[in-house]
Amino acid sequence: MNFSFLPEFWSYFNYGVLVTIMISACVVFFGTILGVLVAIIKRSNITILDWLASIYVWIFRGTPMVVQIMIAFVLISVDLPTVDFGILDLDLSRIVPGIIILSLNSGAYISESVRAGIESVNKGQTEAAYSLGIKPWNTMRYVILPQAIKNILPALGNEFVTIIKDSSLLQTIGVMELWNGAQSVATTTYLTLTPLLFAAFYYLMVTTAMTGLLKLMEKRLGEGASK
Repeated sequence: MNFSFLPEFWSYFNYGVLVTIMISACVVFFGTILGVLVAIIKRSNITILDWLASIYVWIFRGTPMVVQIMIAFVLISVDLPTVDFGILDLDLSRIVPGIIILSLNSGAYISESVRAGIESVNKGQTEAAYSLGIKPWNTMRYVILPQAIKNILPALGNEFVTIIKDSSLLQTIGVMELWNGAQSVATTTYLTLTPLLFAAFYYLMVTTAMTGLLKLMEKRLGEGASK
């Protein structure tokens, strides 16, 4: 296999993976906020909000992500500058719609994980908080969610790893992340296989490192809970 392109094009992969990680971090951050809100709404007694939240989850869990990305790119027309990032030119008018739609997709999945985590907390905790005169919102914020985090964290970690991989779909709208960078190298060097294999290796290393970090965090939380 010919990896002679690496000395000249290594920076494409380095900057590409940084863009991928930054996009994924933004998506998980906003997706988590949205997922928590949707999970709380679905547990509320407000029928119309519960209905809207269920439709949102149904749509985003039931349609392909690449289709969502293309629709979002057409509907979300923003005039934003292009930013120089090393050797890459990052078109924010493409990145922002990508982050928005991936966050909406991620929020739909995270909401179900959050809901399951909340339901895993003993109902007696809620009843005890209410008996002490703690309001429902404060009960959720200070009593239920802190206990549910331990159960939610593994799902959030898995979602982060999934988004790192799925962010490659943003190349369909021209976002210059790791996979698009690898394709650019392949086009430039006329080497169709090895740049893509190297990008796959980069994805594998990043997701493996993230998985190891998440297992360490879960172990720490488990040790803290057992004390």
